[in-house]
Amino acid sequence: MVEKELRDLIRSIQLRGCEEQITEVKAAHGGCPEKLYDTISSFSNQDSGGTFVFGLDERNHFAKVGVYDAQDLQKKVMEYCEQMTPVVRPVFTVCDEDGLVFVSAEIPPVDISERPCFKTAKGRLQGSCIRVGDADKPMTEYEVYSYEAFRKKYRDDIRPADGASFLSLDMTKVDAYLALKRSERPNLASLSNEQQYEFTGITRDGRITMAALLLFGIYPQALYPQLSINATCVPGTEIGHVDAQGTRFTDTKRIEGTLPDMLDGALAFVRTNMRIATRIDPETGERIDAPQYPMDAVREAVLNALIHRDYGFHTEGMPIQLVMYTDRLEIINPGGLYGRLTVDRLGQAQPDTRNPALVTAMETLGKTENRYSGIPTIRCAMKKYSLPEPQFVNAHGSFQVVLYNGEGTLSHSISSDEGTAGGRTSQDEKGLIAFCRVPRSRAEIIQYLEIASGQYALRRYLDPLIRAGAIRLTIPDKPRSKDQRYITVEK
Repeated sequence: MVEKELRDLIRSIQLRGCEEQITEVKAAHGGCPEKLYDTISSFSNQDSGGTFVFGLDERNHFAKVGVYDAQDLQKKVMEYCEQMTPVVRPVFTVCDEDGLVFVSAEIPPVDISERPCFKTAKGRLQGSCIRVGDADKPMTEYEVYSYEAFRKKYRDDIRPADGASFLSLDMTKVDAYLALKRSERPNLASLSNEQQYEFTGITRDGRITMAALLLFGIYPQALYPQLSINATCVPGTEIGHVDAQGTRFTDTKRIEGTLPDMLDGALAFVRTNMRIATRIDPETGERIDAPQYPMDAVREAVLNALIHRDYGFHTEGMPIQLVMYTDRLEIINPGGLYGRLTVDRLGQAQPDTRNPALVTAMETLGKTENRYSGIPTIRCAMKKYSLPEPQFVNAHGSFQVVLYNGEGTLSHSISSDEGTAGGRTSQDEKGLIAFCRVPRSRAEIIQYLEIASGQYALRRYLDPLIRAGAIRLTIPDKPRSKDQRYITVEK
């Protein structure tokens, strides 16, 4: 950061009147602030890193107060950073304005193989934090474990399945699978059965693995009841909505069995509950009757959830959630993106694999190609149906795929005299169209919506309006710019 960028950042903070995911403001007028450890940890543990801005008083509407001593402040901040594991190396920038001196300290992201970054004296479990909006929150035991699992390459898909034995498996399926593996690897045929079981991930140190139970189990849920899919159909756009008869769920089912069984069961549930939609071909103008969702996209989304979810002991009590709303289908699996993969690289980069034994076995069984084609397939299928782009949301401890069916899409022509009083419609429930007639930042919109989870608030209420063309970005070629604003599209 150069001096001009620091001045621009100061003005941006004052204009918005708030801190953000990647900025933390400290007055530092009377001395070096205390307790910087949590924020240093949070910034280091997110891919974007973060920046301290010293010299603004948050309690006085971010007024300029300057720092007490720029040189001593940098020294003290560096001392804080040296008490972290791994040690953090901040980058400082100093500028002066209106007779006052301001300092920024950019905290770089720690490589994922070294996360979590934590205060050494507190230890990894007590000293690791994550950034949630403008707050620093202690990491959960699972969040710490997920980094540990990647760093040490834990293989939870082939960990022993407690209570399982060969009596828990359908040996006909096991034998058929081994026959397929031997056809691919003739050398396997020369090994004993016990060796074949070990080399193909059916056993580990003689014990039945999670992969074997999930692929060939007679009834895997007898031992792990929550390793299933909770499928629900809701008569509205939110959980809690009811239909005219007061029904909260028009259909609900727990889908159990092996991974192939659950894949088939989930697809059957979606087919049963989705409607046939009428669309107009944008090129020919012809009317087309088609299902609400392309089944190729649904299949890939469910398959990805089944084979890439976290099967560790922290998440074995969490089922996959499949929820059909009137306007969208959501599939949520325990365990966020694994390793170095980020949402913006989905379908473009070869990812680290959380469950290589499961992925390889499902490829052998003909259920997946294992060529990293799932996300491109989902995108292509939605585009072919002239449906909105799929959404992929990587949260702390979960990954979500959202497929919109195009129903209830807003037109940009919505105005204040349409819909319900005040210009609010069933789609623009929060009145964002009226609010954004003046350009608004993400922070202003989150504050206006008054919802604790800022990311959820933007995804739930702002994104549909952007897709519908009712609200536009002021910097469309840089959607993640810190200077991004959102403004209503007028007639």
